[in-house]
Amino acid sequence: MSKTLVIIGGGPAGLMAAEVAIDAGLSVSVYEQMPSLGRKFLMAGRGGLNLSHSMASEPFMAQYGESGNWLRPMIEAFNPHALKTWSEGLGQPVFIGSSGRIFPESFKTSPLLRAWLRRLDEKGVSFHLKHRWLGWNEQGQLKFDHEGRDVVVQTDATVLALGGGSWAKLGSNGLWQEILQTNGVMVDPLEPSNMGFHVFWSEVLKERFAGQPIKNVDLKFEDQHSRGDLMITAEGIEGGAVYALSGTIRDSLVENKPVELLVDLRPDLDAESLQAKFEKLKKSLSLSNKLRRIGLSPPAIALLREQALASLSVGQLMALIKAVPLKITASQPIDRAISSAGGVRLDEVDENLMLKTVPSVFVAGEMLDWEAPTGGFLLQACFATGRKAGEGVVIFLA
Repeated sequence: MSKTLVIIGGGPAGLMAAEVAIDAGLSVSVYEQMPSLGRKFLMAGRGGLNLSHSMASEPFMAQYGESGNWLRPMIEAFNPHALKTWSEGLGQPVFIGSSGRIFPESFKTSPLLRAWLRRLDEKGVSFHLKHRWLGWNEQGQLKFDHEGRDVVVQTDATVLALGGGSWAKLGSNGLWQEILQTNGVMVDPLEPSNMGFHVFWSEVLKERFAGQPIKNVDLKFEDQHSRGDLMITAEGIEGGAVYALSGTIRDSLVENKPVELLVDLRPDLDAESLQAKFEKLKKSLSLSNKLRRIGLSPPAIALLREQALASLSVGQLMALIKAVPLKITASQPIDRAISSAGGVRLDEVDENLMLKTVPSVFVAGEMLDWEAPTGGFLLQACFATGRKAGEGVVIFLA
């Protein structure tokens, strides 16, 4: 009789662990609290499924910050090329976009997820939906609530892949924290990651420009830079360039003190070149027309006009364009974040991702205390840690 593995959580990390384990001959069951699998995975691909990134290894690993060295062996073992090959094996060829990001040719999550679930089903993985994990009973069996009915499951090993704390309505609600802490597992509090921030706007800017992007800006916070698009929202700012700095900004927002982010609206030109272009324009033009002529979009001009411009010299105005200060007052709440930081401390698991205090239980994906920006780095690490947990189970049960 084959050994049994229960995987709790039907996202990318859990499904990858299931595939590794079923291929090794284990009997695998996946339990998911939602009515369908991969809900957050589907939401993540709503604007295009960014599987990974094609950048070189060292800058790739640098995206994980302090967790990079810990994640390195897992991502090197299942790297972007391996993920590309895996996707193609599902009949989902990929392409590399102009930004270096890796997408399936369909650009969507649903075809890949359907093909993946079909393959897992054909291999013998069983799926149990609407099962909410409650922990363990006194006999060490897994407890679930299934539509108001208690379900108890005996297994030889367990993989927890329950996600972080963002997008709770899709299943990642972080309720597992108390269960693990009760069983002696050290968990750092979940915090928002890849989220927007609150900035006080004038009513004019909010009414006219909320929901509009400012293209190709360079953001500077402390000694870090991020280049990309900035999205103006009614509450403040969002967008890929913001998300890349979100962890550092979040950690700096202590004691309710605002922090300052600098926005370079024309990162491709220095202040002197901008001033030369500006001074060549007809003096009869309005300031708004002059700003448009030197390459600023209406949302960028609106952002600039949040500052006091009337008393500025031309040189000061150009310097402001290169460094518009934004006072950030707070992070968006975790449920509006794309992902979360915090979770099971990395020193709580061994090299195979098994909990040191709860033998036979492995952890994968966003439950672990690492974070990364959007751009394919989040999914790459979820796939890689899921694969490592599956391999760890096989080694443990052997």
